[in-house]
Amino acid sequence: MEYLSNIELYYSSSIKTDDDTINLTGDEFHHAVKVMRNKESNEIFITDGKGNIFICTIKKILKDSLSAEIVERKKYKNKLSNITFALPLLKNPDRFKFALEKCTELGITNFIIFNSNRSVAKFKNIEKWNKTLLSAMKQSLRAYLPKLESTENLKELLNLDGEKIIFDQSGKNIFSKEIIKSDVNYYFIFGPEGGFMEEELSYFSKVFSLAENRLRSETAIVKCASIIC
Repeated sequence: MEYLSNIELYYSSSIKTDDDTINLTGDEFHHAVKVMRNKESNEIFITDGKGNIFICTIKKILKDSLSAEIVERKKYKNKLSNITFALPLLKNPDRFKFALEKCTELGITNFIIFNSNRSVAKFKNIEKWNKTLLSAMKQSLRAYLPKLESTENLKELLNLDGEKIIFDQSGKNIFSKEIIKSDVNYYFIFGPEGGFMEEELSYFSKVFSLAENRLRSETAIVKCASIIC
């Protein structure tokens, strides 16, 4: 993998495999032209959020859009495609935003938001969190836009195909990267500020701790991401 640095990364969801040019509109166009002051013939970098980053040359700038010719394509592998982080909404939205941002920067690309018995905040519209993920992807020069889904309660996670690992301070074993297999789908489930109730923990056979001391929910989430990335 070739790593990029000192660039601005833009996003387009409409790029097709055989495209020779990319159009930027809306916020992406505004940032590229009005904020970063890009001109025709300038080089810019655009991702489709599906593992590709395109090196492009701006060919035409119009009032509300620009077209850029693809000069080179770079394909990146999603090394953590088999891992999903299941997160409860936290009481403090800034702490939840922090967790999403840092996990995206570290390479997590799948998230599920769920409600647990002790969750204080309840999700209504996850669109604002999708914007957080998009911003974090571009800022960290990642090629994969994380997928964010939601489920009504913890029990629904049991029906998903894959191994479930739940994190709680009561876990007898400290989590380590060595337990992860590349050919297995995993759901890592984190508790809210008040932790899980005993009944909720009883749903799962694998309960792990991330530290000997108690961690804030967002700290546990980011620490786990840093261990596996």
